[in-house]
Amino acid sequence: MNISGTHYRTIWPTVTGSVRVIDQSRLPFEFATVDLETLEDAASAIRSMVVRGAPLIGATAAYGIALASRQDSSDTHLKEAARTLQATRPTAHNLAWALSQMRRALKRVSPRERANVAFKEAARICDADVEQCRAIGVHGFEIIRRRAAAVGRVVNILTHCNAGWLACVDWGTALSPVYAAHDAGIPIHVWVDETRPRNQGASLTAFELAAQGVPHTVIADNLGGHLMQRGRVDMVIVGSDRTTAAGDVCNKIGTYLKALAARDNDIPFYAALPAGTIDWSLDQGSDIPIEERSATELTHITGRSSSGALATVRVVPESSPVLNLGFDVTPARLVTALITERGLCAASRAGLESLYPDRRIAHALVGS
Repeated sequence: MNISGTHYRTIWPTVTGSVRVIDQSRLPFEFATVDLETLEDAASAIRSMVVRGAPLIGATAAYGIALASRQDSSDTHLKEAARTLQATRPTAHNLAWALSQMRRALKRVSPRERANVAFKEAARICDADVEQCRAIGVHGFEIIRRRAAAVGRVVNILTHCNAGWLACVDWGTALSPVYAAHDAGIPIHVWVDETRPRNQGASLTAFELAAQGVPHTVIADNLGGHLMQRGRVDMVIVGSDRTTAAGDVCNKIGTYLKALAARDNDIPFYAALPAGTIDWSLDQGSDIPIEERSATELTHITGRSSSGALATVRVVPESSPVLNLGFDVTPARLVTALITERGLCAASRAGLESLYPDRRIAHALVGS
């Protein structure tokens, strides 16, 4: 996407051999980049949410293995590198998927070839993510186009957290159809949930949409249901950090409540995701590991003061305990459809397998 007239991906290799990423922890107040030189740099960037979003976490992990292979390409070191990266963010399935892709590519070559192959494979994963997200936009665009024709006015779309360009390598998942519709001249408006406690909607989604000139309004997380009751939401599109083989969708905490409100008000609820987000080993969303994050994300908030300086303040009493779970699970029954790079399908095993018949065949062989 474009920032001040310049196209950026969220991650790319440099001519000096490092891997450069956009430091999302500084947005929306400062657009800055960070160079990753080592495995430890990549793991820290994921853990601290310098990079975040399931597809981008996977891409960064892939480059993390490449950086590790340049340090030491032995089987022992690369296995330990994979364990280190896997432990950074347990919920996002793209992380495990990318590590599996890297392992498959590197096991076929000798240790002396691995660094070169690893960087090429990481670049391939990134290029594939861009194309998958572009395709998600194409398929999701049709939903918005049809809705615009039906209502004959601006289409109001509600989204939660950030599932745009910043969450992926480019384009995004939930926001890719929004960008496609905007570029096609379809009148749209996006309701942006602030997405407490890290405010990825208010800081990242709003930043993206503003940079692309997409009409939007930031709202408190609990306003969405009221807007739905008043007929001011036409559809909900969210991303996913892990989707089970049966269609349950794990996404940023608060997504489930939006799905319940959408169902109560007969508003379609879509989840947009690439193939790497699907965990074919799980049927039940309750089996997805839910990341518990630092209490300080909830007890403190950072913003720009009237003087222009960034300040962090505490908003919770010192004596109050805190529970900060990062994700919740929306049951498949509340999902109108899944939007993937291969098209739309029902949120069910049959629906997913209709788009990914190779997985259906593999499942049948395992079960036989």
